[in-house]
Amino acid sequence: MSLILKTLASLYPTQSPPTVSFLSLDAEALPDISESYDVTAVPFLVIQRDGKVLENVSGSDASKVKDAVERHAGKGGNAGKVGLPPALKATPRDEEEGKEQTATRGQANGGDDLSKYAPRAEDPNTAPEMSSTDKQKEDLETRLKQLVKAASVMLFMKGTPSAPQCGFSRTIVGILREQGVRYGFFNILADEEVRSGMKTFSDWPTFPQLYAGGEFVGGLDIVKEELESNPNFFANYVAAPKGQGGMAAPGSQKPTATPQA
Repeated sequence: MSLILKTLASLYPTQSPPTVSFLSLDAEALPDISESYDVTAVPFLVIQRDGKVLENVSGSDASKVKDAVERHAGKGGNAGKVGLPPALKATPRDEEEGKEQTATRGQANGGDDLSKYAPRAEDPNTAPEMSSTDKQKEDLETRLKQLVKAASVMLFMKGTPSAPQCGFSRTIVGILREQGVRYGFFNILADEEVRSGMKTFSDWPTFPQLYAGGEFVGGLDIVKEELESNPNFFANYVAAPKGQGGMAAPGSQKPTATPQA
């Protein structure tokens, strides 16, 4: 989304006073602003004039974003001349010339043509042994695989269900409670390794993240969409009357998840 907005911004010439302004904010770092605009997923585009919201666009569909901006700001004049770089030109190399250059390089290095080289048993290893960093990544992945299965439904959130630290986490806790779902949770603010690792593990850049049956469901927007299309989406995980969902009992979670206080 950042690249899309930068490209669009370059199409509108700078004027004084400005007629069109583009601002980029971190939704997670500014939860009050996110809640005031009812941001449920990122990226999220808000177009407003004189303090009045004209249109919202959720997602990073470049064509939708461009259409929305042009609908309210008109078409820009490409003042910044942003476009694709010129195509690279490649000249085919003569086959004989290539052989000649390869032979010359081999002789310059004091050896034979390397294309005929085959490794011998006594030769040293060319690939490095697994580093401590690789081992740490493996250990983290193993830990994350255990965490997502620590309870039938696992919520990776900012804060705790009783004290959420962002509006998105607060909203999804409310949804699970309303649906009567018993769930385990993990406060990603308390463990930076898990926080950064889950973004790669789930291939999802933001929190909260919800897992059900060890499978990734999505963030708040996906959970809402699932419930809209299927009101019984959590039917297999309901363990309490509607409106009384909450943290799973300690005995139903593995030690890697946060137990009920």
